[in-house]
Amino acid sequence: MIVSRTYEEFAQHRDGLKGSIGFVPTMGALHEGHLSLIRRAREENENVIVSIFVNPTQFLAGEDLDKYPRREEADRRICELAGVDLLYMPGVDQIYGADELCIGAPKLRGYILEGARRPGHFDGMLQVVMKLLNLSRADRAYFGKKDAQQLILIEQMVRDYFMTVNVVGCEIVRDPDGLALSSRNVYLSEEQRRRALSLSRALKRAGKLVQSGEMASAKILAAMEAILLPEVDELEYVAVVDRAFRPLERIETGNSIVLVAAKVGTTRLIDNLWV
Repeated sequence: MIVSRTYEEFAQHRDGLKGSIGFVPTMGALHEGHLSLIRRAREENENVIVSIFVNPTQFLAGEDLDKYPRREEADRRICELAGVDLLYMPGVDQIYGADELCIGAPKLRGYILEGARRPGHFDGMLQVVMKLLNLSRADRAYFGKKDAQQLILIEQMVRDYFMTVNVVGCEIVRDPDGLALSSRNVYLSEEQRRRALSLSRALKRAGKLVQSGEMASAKILAAMEAILLPEVDELEYVAVVDRAFRPLERIETGNSIVLVAAKVGTTRLIDNLWV
């Protein structure tokens, strides 16, 4: 595995790769969820590139940029064992200049739900993802469905800017107790983790209601709130949207996402169910 820390090194090694390229952009603190993306990229491509970059432009004031988990040596070893061909670990100065052109999230779907709670977050996310996709020149790029709104916006960016990469959405990976994997799970105490399981329980309840024939969003969300409210410290939202992130009054099978965002202690968690 080759490790590059500068744009020049990365570009040189990227040019040396022959055959199809799968790309997995990450912010490090790698876990089984990231590994599932890397494994799929390995299965579907002749070469795999991974980037590790904690992107400052997608953190809002007061968020956890400074304490975001960083495990550089462990991440490097994980990538090597997973069969990554090229690992890009740039500093901020390798990604951003002093007076940058910027792209912005769409004014509707970019400023609801996650975008409403974290205004400007998607601007920074899309900016860095565009840069990394252009740098990698990958055939396929792999993103987890847990960050559903992020995935939908990246797919839109690729369409709107006529980019040729194929965006591949991959299933959520969970611990055996049901908690969706996240680098931020390390912040949870044992008691907080127990309460955090209410997110997956609420989504499981939503799924059972749909299976039983209940399609009314209001009834599904009420059932979720009954599970969540006694457990979480702040319920930011529960919602049912279509795959274009438009609110739905009724579930449309094959075109719906049920979403939840909540704080347990000071840790912000998101989860969802694609229906």
